[in-house]
Amino acid sequence: MSLAKGSTIQNGATGKPIELASFVRALLEAGRLSEQDADAVLALRRDRDDVKKPLLAWLAERDLVDQGPGNRALDIEALTKFLAEQSGQEYFRIDPLKIDVAQVTQVMSYAFTQRHNILAVEVRPLEVLIASTEPFINSWEVDLEHVLQKRIRRVVANPIELKRLTTEFYSLANSISHATKSSTRNINGLSNLEQMLELGNIKDPEANDQHIVSIVDWLLQYAFDQRASDIHIEPRREKGNVRFRIDGVLYTVYALPMQVMNAVTSRIKILGRMNVAEKRRPQDGRLKTKSPSGEEIELRLSTLPTAFGEKLVMRIFDPEVLLRPFESLGLVGEDLQRWKTIIGHNHGIVIITGPTGSGKTTTLYSTLKMLATDEVNVCTIEDPIEMVEPRFNQMQVQDNIDLDFASGVKALLRQDPDIIMIGEVRDLDTAEMAIQAALTGHLVFTTLHTNDAPSAITRLLELGVPSYLIKATVVGVVAQRLVRVLCPHCKTETTISEAEWKIITNPFKMRVPKAVAQSVGCLECRETGFKGRQGIYEVMPMSEALQLFVDDKSDLPKLRQEAYKEGMHSLRLSGALKVASGITTINEVLRVTPEQSK
Repeated sequence: MSLAKGSTIQNGATGKPIELASFVRALLEAGRLSEQDADAVLALRRDRDDVKKPLLAWLAERDLVDQGPGNRALDIEALTKFLAEQSGQEYFRIDPLKIDVAQVTQVMSYAFTQRHNILAVEVRPLEVLIASTEPFINSWEVDLEHVLQKRIRRVVANPIELKRLTTEFYSLANSISHATKSSTRNINGLSNLEQMLELGNIKDPEANDQHIVSIVDWLLQYAFDQRASDIHIEPRREKGNVRFRIDGVLYTVYALPMQVMNAVTSRIKILGRMNVAEKRRPQDGRLKTKSPSGEEIELRLSTLPTAFGEKLVMRIFDPEVLLRPFESLGLVGEDLQRWKTIIGHNHGIVIITGPTGSGKTTTLYSTLKMLATDEVNVCTIEDPIEMVEPRFNQMQVQDNIDLDFASGVKALLRQDPDIIMIGEVRDLDTAEMAIQAALTGHLVFTTLHTNDAPSAITRLLELGVPSYLIKATVVGVVAQRLVRVLCPHCKTETTISEAEWKIITNPFKMRVPKAVAQSVGCLECRETGFKGRQGIYEVMPMSEALQLFVDDKSDLPKLRQEAYKEGMHSLRLSGALKVASGITTINEVLRVTPEQSK
């Protein structure tokens, strides 16, 4: 509808809040609401608490069916978009990752935003974007334009999100402001590169200061809301950066003043039971907290001394991942059957390989949790313990008391284990202990850092493991990577050429699909075109034929070719199958996989 028809909502009166009757009438005239639903809603209007709940939020709870194309629900987003169309203003989906909180909270006071139900969402050189839930009320515009000396451009936003984010943004800005007032510059000597001395210095904010506590709480809750897998707190000369890794990509979230960032780092180190006074050595720690939905989430903490202070990384482990079946992790079809065959052995070594962040831990824990029945004893030695699992007996490497992987496995063998998980094979001693465990009737899981599955065999040979022991113990190897999954809300079909398809499938013969999916970008995926990640796998059971290629002068290309003949899918071919299924794109597969070996 045009702006003129938008007056129907206001029933001829401008500058007043939207009325239920006029808004329902507009939905009816636009063909978005049935007469039956309209009558039912209007019959309930006397029961609506106009003070406590916004009109659109109340309507969204009525479970109305949109009579437009698709017959979807008239949820809060659909109603907000309709209101934007009626008012002639742009609909704006507030993405917290794209909001400069420090900048937008300076536009107006918190009291002003609350009084008028508005929020600045973007500050430009000549104009400011102001989101509101009442597009026809404009009494505040003249005063704000006069104060800002900039044009105001109105947009319409989801009332629930606007109210929640307004409170969060101003609470964060207030906490940082109060914490910053404790000191104007970081002069405590936390910087490793240089030190600035200021006379008459006021002390820096303490880690237990209430404002610092609030900032840390917000940071963790925010990361959970945004599906972050890692939180990076990085010191710089003037300010510290806070970044989230979401679907494998880093996003800058906030720039904290250095003295506030140092206090935030100290607060997290206290929670992780780390040595707060030690800033010269790397440290590891862990922290357990709860998500907004009340589920327990574990975080692994790691600090690193850098030029301007301690860099802190928090890796977030979602326990829900361990409850998902292999299919949801991306392990499907022939690869899944081959993997089940490998882990079905009652003894031997199973190797998972791939770079850091490729999902090895998730695959390991998911597999072990499936195998950890009441009849078996599962023992692990890790560096550090990634996730605490009640069904496992977990031990952590401690170099300060000479408890390394090799000595840890030796101790585990006296604990009557059925299944042993060794975090990583780094040297010959650990490899020999893993082999000893496998030869004595245990199923051993471990990881290596190699590009593909066949390379794990040559890596063991390089460590000094005799070929006859590899043949006797290794039952299978899986290599993996994580690819971003196309957003289901905006992906569309497209076609690809035979040349493009050959890049990803060569040397395998695979028919070019009639259509594949491509990323477009929408509000749900922050215009990236991707939402979530899945694994692609290269599963190689060690058959008798493959064992013939394992010797002290092992020919890796021949070993790889034999594995292909026996049905092993390369990482790129596994990715190609997901491209053909509309799950991801060719460019995404090429981005994460090594070059195809012929």
